[in-house]
Amino acid sequence: MHNDRNSPAMTAERKRTDGFAKNLWRRIRGPLARSAFVKSALVQLIAGYLKLVRATNPPLEESADLEAILRRFSPSIITFWHGQHIMAPTARPDDLAVVAMFSRSNDAELNARVAEKFGFITVRGSGGRRAQQSPEKGGARALLTLKNALKKGQSASMIADIAHGRAREAGQGVVLLAKLSGRPILPFAYAFSRNHILQKTWDKTTIPLPFGRSMIVCGEPVWVDADADEAQLEEKRMELTRQLNDATTKAYAALEKAK
Repeated sequence: MHNDRNSPAMTAERKRTDGFAKNLWRRIRGPLARSAFVKSALVQLIAGYLKLVRATNPPLEESADLEAILRRFSPSIITFWHGQHIMAPTARPDDLAVVAMFSRSNDAELNARVAEKFGFITVRGSGGRRAQQSPEKGGARALLTLKNALKKGQSASMIADIAHGRAREAGQGVVLLAKLSGRPILPFAYAFSRNHILQKTWDKTTIPLPFGRSMIVCGEPVWVDADADEAQLEEKRMELTRQLNDATTKAYAALEKAK
């Protein structure tokens, strides 16, 4: 008998599975965060899984040449959406120095350590909950660190939307960094044909699965003038939002067409 993945019964089952996984994570993440051994083991497991996914998801023929783009605009500010960024650490060219910004949460700490396994330099900061919010002190220090890295010729990486804020809407931080540094923002989407979406997460976190295809789309670089005022910064923030959403839509559309 054929099972309809979109039937009410299957949808309810997926919701129960997502809810169980999320509740379990809430219970164990505190103890896990305090265990150096467990954190180290998790980092190894996650890094190994990401390598497996990358190795078993060859890119579509029309997928963007990420390495060529990064070299062309180096140093640049590389950005993705929350929930779509999981595979980003695997895409860095081995000889390209990238400094990535992560928040100070326990979840982000684990993500940062995974990124370090792939050769990223990491800094800690936070962008707050509202897209219009100015960076707080920790975030401001992190932005300064990224600005200095760009000045030295290293690229920077920031997730565009703000954690637990409005998903798929760029915050001010990445636009401000472009203004301060004079370097372009490169909006990327890295999508996979096989994935599992955590429906109850604020950003609809997408976990890529092995044995499919992948697709990278890069939007147009976003430049911000050094003398840009508040209105111009807002215009650039909205432009970045459009570029990232368009790139994400195009990436998944290409994968769907290739099926």
